[in-house]
Amino acid sequence: MPTYKSLILLSTIALTIVGTATADVTKASQKQAAAADMKITTITKMYQQDIDDQGMSNPIVLQQYANADLQAAMQLEQDYFDKNQISCNVDYDVLWDSQDPDYTQDKKFSMTDKGLVQVSLAQGSNIYYDLTCNDKDCQIADVSLNEDGGTLSKHLLETCR
Repeated sequence: MPTYKSLILLSTIALTIVGTATADVTKASQKQAAAADMKITTITKMYQQDIDDQGMSNPIVLQQYANADLQAAMQLEQDYFDKNQISCNVDYDVLWDSQDPDYTQDKKFSMTDKGLVQVSLAQGSNIYYDLTCNDKDCQIADVSLNEDGGTLSKHLLETCR
């Protein structure tokens, strides 16, 4: 009889541990999903604002959603232009990967395996956004036109000095 009680007790402890571990994994998955939703919502809002303005506030719309580091890199470009009267920025609208954006084109927002927000444009381009989030909001840390390549901040920091 004591063996049965011990087995029942061990089984109960094991099930409790498994149940707690499962709950922790579920909470972590829910937290990841919530963070992904916040990131996609942030980028969706930025694109909608740019569409509403028909790009007239470019690059200000990106700066509004950027974190301090990306804003500083973008300020380097403005300072360089003010000093030299020539731009060191990429010569196209980064949000749309185009010099003459089609604001009516279809867009698809999704998450990559690396945690980047991918915007797939109907024209065939993909733009990748790296965001940092807290409990309330997300900010863009950087922008890349390919998942593994150079970033906007790297370009600005190297070119605009």
